[in-house]
Amino acid sequence: MKSYKIALLAGDGTGKEVTDEAVKVLKAVGNKYSVDFEFEPQLIGGCAYDVYKTPLPDVTLETAKEADAVLLGAVGDWKYDKLPPEVRPERALLGIRKELNLFSNLRPAVVYPELTHISPLKSEIVSGTDIMIVRELTGDVYFGTPKGIEIRNNEKFGFNNMCYYESEIRRIAHVAFRVAMQRNKKLCSVDKANVLDVSRLWREVTTEVSKEYPEVELSFMYVDNAAMQIIRNPKQFDVILTGNIFGDILSDEASMLPGSLGLLPSASLSDGKSAMYEPIHGSAPDLKGQNVVNPIAAVLSGAMMLKYSFNMDNAYKDVENAVRKALKDGYRTKDIYEPGLKLAGTSQIGDIITSNILA
Repeated sequence: MKSYKIALLAGDGTGKEVTDEAVKVLKAVGNKYSVDFEFEPQLIGGCAYDVYKTPLPDVTLETAKEADAVLLGAVGDWKYDKLPPEVRPERALLGIRKELNLFSNLRPAVVYPELTHISPLKSEIVSGTDIMIVRELTGDVYFGTPKGIEIRNNEKFGFNNMCYYESEIRRIAHVAFRVAMQRNKKLCSVDKANVLDVSRLWREVTTEVSKEYPEVELSFMYVDNAAMQIIRNPKQFDVILTGNIFGDILSDEASMLPGSLGLLPSASLSDGKSAMYEPIHGSAPDLKGQNVVNPIAAVLSGAMMLKYSFNMDNAYKDVENAVRKALKDGYRTKDIYEPGLKLAGTSQIGDIITSNILA
């Protein structure tokens, strides 16, 4: 029997509720495929600060480094808003990404046929949308130096450096092209090359890498146009490759296409075995303990783990199909519920998906 060690970082708010359901589903997959998933819980975010006075304790980081994969819930709570910036729960996310060298973020935005009508956009616009955004995660203005706030010319002056090494662009481009090869072989690289030198380098290196993937159709788009096109005609995109800050914005924009943050997973990958999987929604502390939050994003994050960390493609498809069947059968959590369907709580949705896998 194969065995994998998973660092389980539930975090704050409803993080534990959604990861509980993801664990339930992964255990069902383990039973079906004779794989042992060993979960090791650790604290991260505000709950870690309460115990260790830091949102990312050494024990959490070491557990994550030793694990075969990391499953994260969410971090943050309003009660920590007055903490100094360096110990706010959100700092744990930047810290663990950097420490694990998680330079590649995969964010799918899939509109399910049963849910096209809950999208803020018209059904005919979003129907059939299936986008994968590949975002560089450890460079750009979030990590560039110099940065800071200084007094210049007798007033405050804030600055951050948008910067990328050629090697950083090259490695994320390879990830995006490989993803495109597994999908519809279309890749759109998003930048601001008409204004930014760093984007001109991005475009140059991406073009060089494309020569190694002649089957993939490569196009380029400026980020402002891409933001418009995602709303105007999202079905034109298959894989989008972009940098850290543009990817942060565009992936959040694309997340609204399906109609609920509770449906969308993510994967953050390195060039080694380290990988972290998490729903894109926040911790929703106001919903904690009410059994109403949607666990599908966390469950699908676990499915991405099966695919990208453990090479269990069939198991990945099983989870995806189990989620689709639950939706087709009319089960809905509060965020996507409408009269005439079957209102279900967090744990019930997890049970339904699990039973679909084992059926």
